[in-house]
Amino acid sequence: MTHRPQSAWLSKTAVNGALVLAVVYMLFPLVWLVTAATKDAGGLLAGNAFSFEGFDLGGNLSRLAAYNDGIYVHWYVNSLLYAGLGALACSLISVAAGYAFDKYHFRGKEKLFGLVLLGVLVPTTALALPMYLLASEVGIVNTYWAVLIPVLVNPFGVYLSRVFSSGYIPDEALEAARIDGAGELRTFWSIGLRMIMPGFVTVFLFQFTAIWNNFFLPLVMLSDQKLFPLSLGLYAWNSNAHAEPDFYPLVVTGSLLAVVPLVVAFVSLQRHWKAGLTAGSVK
Repeated sequence: MTHRPQSAWLSKTAVNGALVLAVVYMLFPLVWLVTAATKDAGGLLAGNAFSFEGFDLGGNLSRLAAYNDGIYVHWYVNSLLYAGLGALACSLISVAAGYAFDKYHFRGKEKLFGLVLLGVLVPTTALALPMYLLASEVGIVNTYWAVLIPVLVNPFGVYLSRVFSSGYIPDEALEAARIDGAGELRTFWSIGLRMIMPGFVTVFLFQFTAIWNNFFLPLVMLSDQKLFPLSLGLYAWNSNAHAEPDFYPLVVTGSLLAVVPLVVAFVSLQRHWKAGLTAGSVK
């Protein structure tokens, strides 16, 4: 009997220790980024990035905003446009498609859904060249549309939306709306979309993060620097940093600011997940 409390204590200590190590491992790069953003090029190259000695965050921010007529601000706005509009439109398309696959019966539905699942298995980098050739045929290369249109479709989002629709939207609620005279579009918009909102937010956050961090597709599609997203613009600066060390503070400070929209999106939208966890607890 005396060994059981000791073994339970050892087990709890091991689990807590593993969790602490995981947290440190995940926070270590972020802490480095925060402290390194306060350094000039000399402080970064000296290897003392973890100290706040020579604090110059304000100077880094002003140089970042002023460099090349504020090109970083253009990249930031572009990323917000690509990620915001792209994720919003993709989420609506994915939720509507998942809702249709779940609630409607039509010929070849499961075979078509199987093709959607096959799309989940195809890496996006493998599709970059075919999408470039298609965009070249249409004439939208080196435009905003070349990046926006390909991100409007997400096979995994369709699959996830069908799962959420199955679990969150009871058929009885849809039948009641139809009996009251609501059309199919009104039923989806007023009832289905409201009930599946946790799934919509989940798809939105996944797609927002994927588009915000997207690199290869803009690299293939864009050549005008004013159309670059942050990922491609910071990569271009980092490539020049080996020859011009003054780019290092710009890259680090720009990377720190690039994390902010992701944190804001997750913090502001997490309440929808909490609401979704208790959606089926009350009849």
